[in-house]
Amino acid sequence: MNFCSNCGARVNRQIPEGDDRPRDVCLSCGQIHYENPKLVVGVIPEWRGRILLCRRAIAPREGLWTLPAGYLENGETAAEGARRETWEEARARVDELTPYALFDLTFVNQLYLMYRGALISDDCQPGEESLEVGFFSEAEIPWNAIAFKVIEETLRRYFRDCKDGGFPFQTGRIHPPVRRD
Repeated sequence: MNFCSNCGARVNRQIPEGDDRPRDVCLSCGQIHYENPKLVVGVIPEWRGRILLCRRAIAPREGLWTLPAGYLENGETAAEGARRETWEEARARVDELTPYALFDLTFVNQLYLMYRGALISDDCQPGEESLEVGFFSEAEIPWNAIAFKVIEETLRRYFRDCKDGGFPFQTGRIHPPVRRD
């Protein structure tokens, strides 16, 4: 950040009095600009023992598979955001969302809140951000083409819980991918 969104003056990176980390602070009006993690909300859309996946039409990870998920918008609840993302990416509607997993991705300043949700019907089609959509059993999941580590972890836990016959709330931390140069 270079300029204050409050008054337009230059900001300086410093630790404000009483704080413990650097923030962007306006040199003119004193406004402290806090940066906080973004919340990503999504759904594991269920239909008759299979789940709906979307093949991404956009970066990052274009062409790979994911669950419908995206950033929560201002003014909507987490469940509303998860429903909206399912509609935007797969033109699908979900009923009765149940919170399922919360993952910390501190390396990209994100939290993922994933729901389980029953699809109202199997009528779906790719939205603007998807190349295609499809229903998959665990054996059919394209594991080598999953877009994000957090989605892979969500799916692995989900299918393990399916076998165990219960769905306890999951939490965890996703670490940055290991670079293989």
